[in-house]
Amino acid sequence: LLLPRTARPHIAAIYAFARIADDIADEPGMSNEERLRLLNDWEKQLLEAKDGRATHPVFAALSESAFRLTIDYSLFTHLLSAFRQDVVKHRYMSFNELLDYCRRSANPVGRLVLQIFNFRDERMFELSDAICTALQLTNFWQDMSVDGSAGRIYAPLEDLRRFGVAEEDILLRRGSASFANLMAYQVSRTRELFHQGRPLIAMLQSPVSLEIRLTWAGGMRILDKIESSGYTVLQTRPRLRWTDGPTLLLQTLLDR
Repeated sequence: LLLPRTARPHIAAIYAFARIADDIADEPGMSNEERLRLLNDWEKQLLEAKDGRATHPVFAALSESAFRLTIDYSLFTHLLSAFRQDVVKHRYMSFNELLDYCRRSANPVGRLVLQIFNFRDERMFELSDAICTALQLTNFWQDMSVDGSAGRIYAPLEDLRRFGVAEEDILLRRGSASFANLMAYQVSRTRELFHQGRPLIAMLQSPVSLEIRLTWAGGMRILDKIESSGYTVLQTRPRLRWTDGPTLLLQTLLDR
């Protein structure tokens, strides 16, 4: 991480909270009812931490960070709402419905990071939301094969119908020209969100701005890989490799 050493414990506390909740939501061999029960218990411990009654080490650290930095606790409950939704909802009818999920699953993370560095400007929050939503969508398109194998489809069903793609095509990993057109459309509007959020970088100072710039560039690089592969995300999962590092770093340093 390029972030200051003083910020790392707070970042670690937020990551631990979200990582455990995400693991609960995706725990194999567990019923949906059990996952939801554990997530509800996780939220109960969150509320106890808010009242200064934390017992779990994750919540003790989170409570300390929230107290010192005046962090908005509702952002944590938004994350838990998204994790619970992920347990029971595996299809999205419209792009707006998918954006609402991103509003709770991704955007709180960016807002929490801004709050750690004492940024409270609503315009900065909005720009952060655009970047975080774009990153979440990029992850969906990157993981089409993995999610499809698990029975999950994040591409809006209205878009599948528009481009003539059947749900079974994704679940069975059957690529086609229609699927490529569908993904080209998703990649294009995800890029638009990245560009909408980009002004945030200029509003921040190093090293935070450099960290966000690298994250932004990494997301865009994944979209480039999806496009250059011919949108074969049902067969191969595009990923960043160590060989992408110098290119991303050079682009980040020059593109100011």
